[in-house]
Amino acid sequence: MTLPADVDLHARPAAQFVRAAMAFGARVQVAAGEREVDAKSLLSVLSLGAKGGTTLRLTAEGDDAAQAVEQLATLVAGLTE
Repeated sequence: MTLPADVDLHARPAAQFVRAAMAFGARVQVAAGEREVDAKSLLSVLSLGAKGGTTLRLTAEGDDAAQAVEQLATLVAGLTE
């Protein structure tokens, strides 16, 4: 999935993403480039420094992993400033 071109993953959208990730029991990771972090940690997500147009990769492990990836991908696609 790719961040919308006009959205950087700074504090507000990152917090929205992390809150959504925390709703799942699955272990969720998000990656940008070579760096992969815990999607439930705001500081970790912010450390990715993802800018608009950056490709993000989501992975999840656990009972609700598929649902987590699907819903988080949808959330990212709909992020706005």
